Amino acid sequence: METNQFVPDIIAFCCHYCAYAAADLAGSMRLAYPAAVKVVEIPCSGKLDPLYVLRAFEDGADGVMVAG
Repeated sequence: METNQFVPDIIAFCCHYCAYAAADLAGSMRLAYPAAVKVVEIPCSGKLDPLYVLRAFEDGADGVMVAG
């Protein structure tokens, strides 16, 4: 029996000063998070251009997360 399990590709736009530091700390502590989550460091989540979010979807992302 074949099982096709959907694994979504998630793009996480993370603020340099807040969320990216947390993601970096998680990596340093060897905490696991899904490989399907791609972390993109941005200078500030408040300055994220909505076109980057739309472009992520156009390029095939199943979901986008903005963390600040």
